[in-house]
Parts: sequence; C-alpha cells; structure tokens
Amino acid sequence: MADDLRQARIDLAAALRLAERFGLHEGICNHFSYAVPGRDGRFLLNPYGTHWSQVTASGLLLVDKDGSVLEGDGQAETSAFCIHAPIHLRHGRANAVLHTHMPYATTLTSLEDGRLEPVTQNALRFHGDVAYDDDYSGVAEDPAEGERMAGVLGDKRVLFLAHHGVVVVGATMAQAFDDLYYLERACEVQVLAMSTGRPLKRIGANLAGSAFSSWRGKDGSYAKAHFEALKRVLDAEDPGYAQ
Repeated sequence: MADDLRQARIDLAAALRLAERFGLHEGICNHFSYAVPGRDGRFLLNPYGTHWSQVTASGLLLVDKDGSVLEGDGQAETSAFCIHAPIHLRHGRANAVLHTHMPYATTLTSLEDGRLEPVTQNALRFHGDVAYDDDYSGVAEDPAEGERMAGVLGDKRVLFLAHHGVVVVGATMAQAFDDLYYLERACEVQVLAMSTGRPLKRIGANLAGSAFSSWRGKDGSYAKAHFEALKRVLDAEDPGYAQ
C-alpha cells in the first residue's frame, strides 16, 4: 500500500506540473485530486497557495471527505474539497478528479449553448461523453454544490461548468490527464474554427459514434503510454516533482 500511495503522489505531482507546462492551469486557483488506493474517503490534493510548477509528491496533502488535512503542510482550499469530495464519493470510477479553468474549454462554457462540437478527430474522443451544467451557482463553498455537480456529471467523464471551467474524471491519473490534454486541444481548434466566421463542418453521428468506440476500446493503453512519455520528459528536465 505504501508503494501505491507513493506512486499516486508521483502521478498527481506530475499531472500538476504538466498542466502548468501546457497552460491548463490558472494561477493557484484550480485543483487536482487523486483517491488514495485502499483508503476510502481519503484523497490527495494540491495545497492551496503552491504554484503548480513547484508542486512535489511529498508536498501534496492527504485529506478526508470533509477537507480536514490528515498529512502534509498547507491548506485545502474550501472550493477544492467542496467540488472534489462529492464527485469522488458518488462516482467510484472517478479516482482522479481534475478541475481547471483552461482557456479554450472555458471559452466554450462562456457561450450561450456552448458545446463541444464533432468537428475534429480529437473531439470525437468525447462524443456523447460530456455533461453540461448550464446553471452557474457562484463560487463552490458548500459541499451541496459539489453534490449538485456530481449529479449533473452522471455517467460522463467530462463536465462543462457554465462561466467557470471543466471537470474531468478518470479511473487513473493517466486516463484523466490524457482526456484533459486532448479536451483542450479539441476546444482550441473549435474556437479557432469558429473565429473564422465560416460554418463548422460537423462529422455525422454514425461516424462520430464509431470513432468514439474505437478510442474507448483502447482500454487506457494509449493514455498510459502518453502519460508515461510525459513523465519521462519531466524526469529529464524537471525531476524535482517526484521528491
């Protein structure tokens, strides 16, 4: 179990540092969490006030479902455990919960009826697997708001939060981070396409569904290979994350 916990810390720290590299973060306001293997109701969380470029595996917080810090120095941001704990507890598949205000995805959440459209191959990774919360309720400072978000998420792996950002969940950190990365790339191309003023060329539902099934059929192997490759980049250029 100690080895599993250590690996979970390393993977979460890597995801945070990589998100900063790719511009998927915003200041110190966003948060990633990872359920601790074998410990129900316990999860790792980045501490409030630590820039993601400086997060380390040993510096992550171990918190309970109420936001109490069990291990580590630092503070668990109120909105972090209000959002993350209900999603972890309600959805057993959500071992990794990633919440960001990444720019292109958040741009779509700022539009009337903003939706991820089936206009690129990357967008088809998420075909029919995105939930939309169109009712902004202010800053999440009550667990009831997280419960509401968890309900809107349902059986999807991506949640668009109107005027706010996105939540991505996954069984592993590799799967969640891979989805976060490609979600932003899909949103970026869509926003660029929309900026031309020309009509979007949508992919038909049958083909989109077939492509989605192909991606899901990879059973996380592609995501694992991607995440491991990115960690090797960190190992070579920024190894402090694993300390």
